[in-house]
Amino acid sequence: MFLSVFDIFKIGVGPSSSHTMGPMSAGARFLEDLRKGAFMGVSASDVKRMSASLHGSLAFTGKGHATDRAVILGLIGFEPHMLDPDKAEELERDVYEHKVIQPDGFGPVRFNPHDDLVFDYGPPLSGHANGMKLFAYGEGNQLLASATYYSIGGGFIVTASEMEEEISHDPQDLHEEQEAVGYPYPFGSAAEMLEMGQTSGLSIAQMKRENEESGMDGDDLNARIDAVWDAMNGCIDRGLRMEGILPGGLSVKRRAKAIHERLLDQRANNQPMPHVANDWLCVYAMAVNEENAAGGRVVTSPTNGAAGVVPAVIRYYRDHIPASNHDGIRTFMLTAAAIGGLIKHNASISGAEAGCQAEVGSASAMAAAGLCAALGGTNEQIENAAEIALEHHLGMTCDPVNGLVQVPCIERNGLGAIKAVSAASLSLHGDGTHYMPLDNCIKTMWETGQEMDVKYKETSLGGLAVNLPEC
Repeated sequence: MFLSVFDIFKIGVGPSSSHTMGPMSAGARFLEDLRKGAFMGVSASDVKRMSASLHGSLAFTGKGHATDRAVILGLIGFEPHMLDPDKAEELERDVYEHKVIQPDGFGPVRFNPHDDLVFDYGPPLSGHANGMKLFAYGEGNQLLASATYYSIGGGFIVTASEMEEEISHDPQDLHEEQEAVGYPYPFGSAAEMLEMGQTSGLSIAQMKRENEESGMDGDDLNARIDAVWDAMNGCIDRGLRMEGILPGGLSVKRRAKAIHERLLDQRANNQPMPHVANDWLCVYAMAVNEENAAGGRVVTSPTNGAAGVVPAVIRYYRDHIPASNHDGIRTFMLTAAAIGGLIKHNASISGAEAGCQAEVGSASAMAAAGLCAALGGTNEQIENAAEIALEHHLGMTCDPVNGLVQVPCIERNGLGAIKAVSAASLSLHGDGTHYMPLDNCIKTMWETGQEMDVKYKETSLGGLAVNLPEC
């Protein structure tokens, strides 16, 4: 299906797009379906109690990812883009104290988080590693409605029936459907993208722009892209100002502010090290991911766990490359979104489904392609940049310590940004011809993820998550 730039880059809250934003959106969608009478005529006024169960990775790392809070806020009626993170704790506390929620259109609904929010540590649900069930009850605890949702990465959610339809759908039918709804460049693979670019004479960003402008005018598109970049940049700035200890119990100290101050001091005294570009990339990425770990306002890029890579490379482009300009930022984001859409459509951007290669690896490929495009690369060089970056994240596991998006996630985003810049630079030194096509690399990432042991896929059951300091 067509994925808009605003599907890939969604403004929301931390610490996780799949474990926080997805479950919150599922709760809000369940409420809306009840309001509309989507469950055999059940109305919102019939509902007297609700409950939820979390399965697979949502259960194993849900507490560290604030999934419990996300479900509560979703059932209150909030969605990620409309939530004030500063009020989240207060709202959650109120539900724990009074054991009642009252979403718009409903009367008082009983919801005791201690009993009605279940972390099921058994086998995951059949559709995806991130599964959850929501239930609505009437008088006498009679079950009125239930729904199963899967949080498939990047804040995307699908119902069980939608998941089954997607699995059974013929990709050729999907391609024809894209053409039928009027997108001028409905590429479903990198090979198609390059072929369409050669035929039309357009860049990847120009084709992506024409697809987007099928549903909105150019001024609106530019304004919305600028708003997303402003949110990304604002997140970097907040992260560079903040100090203290991140929540969750690991006592991880925020470092971005102190590193940034040292870099500014080196610049003022004309004492930068030869590798200072890497330090700037890392500090920008770390600033974002420290904000994400604290539950702040972030942009999925394509996920929250990998939210620092793309903003860091755009900030590096803007502030450290003399030839940068604002149109270049738009080109960067349109191109990055095109690559992110290909990866999501043909593989995964979910750490619970395919490990961190699907999150930071995808983000690095997106950033590499975006930077290459902003620096004037050809479509072939851009595809090469994305392939280089993704190729060198293959096999990367997702093993967050204590289920928190902190160790190794914060630093990992910095290294993903460094790889992205290196990949873009390397591709620009060539003519775009290379041995391994991006499509094959995406397929390899997906196959590797399918064969990866579940303990390395955002369950905190293996890897760094269990090899902890003995102190």
